[in-house]
This record gives sequence, structure tokens and C-alpha cells, in this order.
Amino acid sequence: MRQIIAVGGGGFSMEPDNPLLDLYILEQAETSHPKVCFLPTASGDSVDYISRFYAFFEKQNCTPSHLSLFKPPTRDLEAFLLEKEIIYVGGGNTRNLLVLWKEWGIDSILRKAWNKGIILAGISAGSLCWFEEGVTDSFGDGLEPLSCLGFLKGSNCPHYDGESDRRPAYHKLISSGTLQAGIAADDGAAIHYIDQSISKIVSSRQNAKAYKVSFQDQIIEEVLETTFLK
Repeated sequence: MRQIIAVGGGGFSMEPDNPLLDLYILEQAETSHPKVCFLPTASGDSVDYISRFYAFFEKQNCTPSHLSLFKPPTRDLEAFLLEKEIIYVGGGNTRNLLVLWKEWGIDSILRKAWNKGIILAGISAGSLCWFEEGVTDSFGDGLEPLSCLGFLKGSNCPHYDGESDRRPAYHKLISSGTLQAGIAADDGAAIHYIDQSISKIVSSRQNAKAYKVSFQDQIIEEVLETTFLK
């Protein structure tokens, strides 16, 4: 079973006092004590970000680790990643993440991990990266389209309610045909895919939702059923 959990925003890095989304990710593993590997590539392997990952996950029933491409733990990155149960991708600059992953062959390793049944999860850039394309602030000023890994069909927009320009930018890009139709997620919402279909949408905030966004003479925004985690 191939699983991806795409988080629009939240988790240990944005909601340190609200562990609901991260606990949900851990619960999806088949083992009671999963090995969880954090990929902080998009943040330039931020030391602070890595520290916050360990501060949360070391307290959980799991074995946390991280993969730095600036200080690789081993030469055999494929073996390192493929023995994990969960791979968790952090936020940051999605374009830089994709460039570095391609250079190091991480994109191919992650596809192997996905096909093997290792859970792929991530927030922001770690959500967007799995789709065919999406909207990003990776280029500096403003929001622009970006081609991504294509594990999941369509486009993606994280932080849908968390940043005021995200929603109008996503609508504009889809309306113009620059981006294909896709899925947007508020901060606090996570979309759980099994294979390439949505299995469940969960949230750590009462009003956080996910949306199917398309264009047929006008923008159509469909609110998707979301389960609030308690």
C-alpha cells in the first residue's frame, strides 16, 4: 500500500503545542515503534528545524533520525532511507529541495520508498513536492507555478488560509491554465492519500479544511469532508 500524507501547514514546526497531525502520521505505520526520518532539505538543513523535530519525536514511541545532504550520514543514502517506516519532509524552498534531490538521486529513492510501502509525509514544501505541480514562493517575490515529482496527480497549494495571497494566486494560476486543477489545504489540514486517491482528510484545527479547486468557465472550489482530530 502506497501512502502519502500531505500537510498544508501545522505539525511540530508550526503548532508545537498541538501534536495531532504528527501523531496521526505516526499512527499510520504498521509497526508500533516506527523509524521516522526527517528530510530538512528545503530549509537548507536548518539546525533549529532539525532540533525541533527531535524535541518532539524523541518523546514519541518511535525512532527518529534525519538525513542531511550537507553532512550525509552515509554514502549509501538509498539503504539509509529504505529501512525507515516513515519519511517526513520539512518545509522551506521547494525549488531548492527538488534541485538537490535530483542531484543526489533522492527523488528516485523516494519513489522506491513509496512503492515499497514506506509512508511519505510532509508539510508545505513537503506537501507540494509530491504532486505534478503547484504554487510556490521559492523564487523570491510573489507566488509562481512549479513542476514537482508527480507521485500524485494534479496541483497542490499549501497554506491556503495561512497566507493571504495563496488562495487568489492559486485561483489565478488555475483560471489561466498555468496550473491544472488540484487540491488546496489550510494550515492544520492533512490529506492522506492511498495510492493516488484521497483516503481521508484530517485536521488539527476545528475549521481547517481541504478543497478541490478547478476551472469551468469560473473557479469551482469544493470543500472536502474533513475529520477533526481530537
